[in-house]
Amino acid sequence: MTSSTGRSLPELIGGADERGLAAAGLACLDRCLPLLAPDRTEVLRPVWAAVARGDGGAWSEAVAGARVELDGAGGGAAGDGGVVTMVRALLDGVPAAWAEEPLRTWAERCSAVALAVHRLYDVNEDGPLHAGELRRQLAVLDSVAHGPTGLRRARELSTEGGRVLRAVVSRRARTA
Repeated sequence: MTSSTGRSLPELIGGADERGLAAAGLACLDRCLPLLAPDRTEVLRPVWAAVARGDGGAWSEAVAGARVELDGAGGGAAGDGGVVTMVRALLDGVPAAWAEEPLRTWAERCSAVALAVHRLYDVNEDGPLHAGELRRQLAVLDSVAHGPTGLRRARELSTEGGRVLRAVVSRRARTA
């Protein structure tokens, strides 16, 4: 699958700047956050604000604040197939430095983990949940390539994706 610009996900990540990489990784984390802390979905709002400003100092401070707020979240989730551990690793792996290489490494990892999480909850290996996550990742990177104005769309896509994943998990829990 390619983006509206005809570029693949690895190409988009490879060509993104610091803001794009931070937004891409943060969007993946944001969509998966309901699995770790369903009642704290707004905890990443200050991190989004730091991305909008492109401010490394604000980024480091906001990331540290989110980690403190989410300390211990998801600790009692037994039988989740390791999903909470995967999402926790995304949060723990957020680079404190606003620098291209650590952000790129983190964005690539976030992309892979978010796709894996969605695949775990899907009906088959490449089902609609996984395909939807891939589409959202491509759309986020396309949106943020146009500068800070694309962040609003990226945040909307993340909110939508989080709702979809939360609904799937809830439905699965009810039928289990």
